[in-house]
This record gives sequence, structure tokens and C-alpha cells, in this order.
Amino acid sequence: MNKYVLLSFFVSFISFAQDAKEDKLKEKARIASTNLTWEGNQDLSENDFVSAEVDYRKAIAKSGENSTAPYNLGNAYYTNETYSEAFGRFKQAGELATAKEDKHKAYHNMGNVFMKQKAYEKAVEAYKEALRNNPKDEETRYNLALAKELLKQQQDEQDQNDENKDNQDQKDNQDQKDNQDQDQKNEGDNQEDQKDKDDSDKKDQGDEGDKGDENKEDNKEGDGDEKKEDQKKPEQGDQPQEQGQQEPRPNQLSKQQIQNLLEAMQNEEKKVQEKIDAKKVKGAKVKNEKDW
Repeated sequence: MNKYVLLSFFVSFISFAQDAKEDKLKEKARIASTNLTWEGNQDLSENDFVSAEVDYRKAIAKSGENSTAPYNLGNAYYTNETYSEAFGRFKQAGELATAKEDKHKAYHNMGNVFMKQKAYEKAVEAYKEALRNNPKDEETRYNLALAKELLKQQQDEQDQNDENKDNQDQKDNQDQKDNQDQDQKNEGDNQEDQKDKDDSDKKDQGDEGDKGDENKEDNKEGDGDEKKEDQKKPEQGDQPQEQGQQEPRPNQLSKQQIQNLLEAMQNEEKKVQEKIDAKKVKGAKVKNEKDW
């Protein structure tokens, strides 16, 4: 026999032996994984969630071909309302499953998790995938119809909320614009009021100036009257004003001026009387007495 033939036969024998060994190990692992899965099921039936979780995790670690262990662990999480963990295990079961029915159950339960989370769009896709693996399942079909209806309501509510938000944003923008317009109007009114006040102040200053001119004119006229009165005073010089003496008002004589006028009149009257008396003496007839 050719040595090359013998070598090829020897290599094939070794490979066959290795494959057989590997298959034997895989089978042993599958059996161990199956047993652990069964123990987990027993723990769940006794409401021992912690022990069941441990058994299921060991079963998953033992064999990568056991889709039942992650599926059952996902159900345990779902029952305890740990939906995120449940989704991860259902997804793992769906990827490991080779039978269509196993895939159908995994995706169906994934849809249930999305329904609990109100992720209706994802639930619709999960139920559709479940029906692709088992189109005859009426429960999945019902859940798909329900998910579609809830998704429509959710989208309608979202559209309404978006519309309300847009309307509110428009209202807020309009209110802001109105407030700005009102602020500008108030600022304009304040400026107008200030301008009116300034004009009024200027007018008042002008009126005071006119009054000052009038007072100056009155004082000027009064000074003229006083000068005229002084000219009328005979033998009257400038009289010094005593401290505390009131200034005579225009067209009104002071006591001193009246006293001076009276004295002047008395002097004039005295002079006139003296002139009259002189004339009488001068014009009197001299009586001639006889010289007897």
C-alpha cells in the first residue's frame, strides 16, 4: 500500500476521532444544560426565582445551542417586570433557536416586552417577525393589530402635542413681540411726556422772564415818578435812606417827603405873607400931623 494512502487514512482517522470526541462533549454539554434548565423550571414552580436564575445561567453557559434556557429565563424576568433583562434573553433565544416555532415564541415575547414599554413601533416589527415564523398564530396576529392601533393613537397624540407646542411657541413669540411693542410704546410715551415737561418748563421760564421784564418796567416807571416828584420838591436835595426804612412804592410819597412838602409850603406861605406885609407897610399913607 502506498505510504501516501496510509498517511491520508491515518489523518482521516484522527480527524474522525476528534470530531467524535467533540460531538460527545457537545452532547454531554447539551444534556447538562438541559438538566440545569429542568432544575430551573422546578425552582420557578416553587417560586424560587433566585435559584432558577442561577440554574438558567449555568445552563446557558454549558451549551450555546440551548435556546430553551434563555427563553425560560426571559419569561422569569418578564414575570418579575424586569423588562430590559427579559428582552435581552428573548433576543438571545431567538438567535439560538433553529426551529421556526422556537423563533416564533421568542419574537412574540419580544413584542410583548415592547408593548409593556409602550414602544409600539418596535412591537409591530417584533410581531411581524413572529408571524413570519408561524403565520397561523392568532394570538400574535391579535397582538399585532393591537400594537398597530396603539401606535396610531400614539402618533396622533404626538402630532397633537407637536401642534400644541407649535401653537404655544407662536403664542409665546407673539406675546414676546407684544411685550416688546408695549415696552417701545411706553418708552415713546415717556419720551413724549418728558418733552412736554421740558416744553412746559421752558414756557414757565419764559413767563418768569416776562414777569421779570414787567417788574423791571414797573420799577423803571416808578423810578421816573420818583424823579418827577423829586423835581417838584423846592429846596429839596437827595435824602439818604435810613436803615430799616421801607422804600416808597411808585406814586406814593414817604412820610419824609410829605414832611418836606409841608415845610416847603409853610416857607412859601411865610414868604408870601412877608411880601404882603411889606407891601402894606410900603403902601400905607403917612399921616401928616400939623405942627401947631
